[in-house]
Amino acid sequence: MSSKLLVLAVPAVFLLASCDTVNQSTGAMAPGFGEAVKYDNAIQTINPEPVYAQGGAQPGANGELGQKAVERYRTDKVKAPQSEQTTMGSSGSGGGGSGGGR
Repeated sequence: MSSKLLVLAVPAVFLLASCDTVNQSTGAMAPGFGEAVKYDNAIQTINPEPVYAQGGAQPGANGELGQKAVERYRTDKVKAPQSEQTTMGSSGSGGGGSGGGR
């Protein structure tokens, strides 16, 4: 039993040593270390440089605009939301389609 364990343990040690991400001589990380996390963050960011509407809520706002919105809600004077078209054209492989961007 112990010889079988040794036969499996020795290659496992060499395989794990090859996964080292730190250069042993310089102590620096491997050049691609962390790239997967950076990529995942990038594709999950909707708009890294958003443009905020004039007079709208800004990051770090003091809540005054939120208070006004709650006041409009309570007095039934809510502003109608503006619709936006987020896609153009039609998708699918049939003819016709919905004619989205026509």
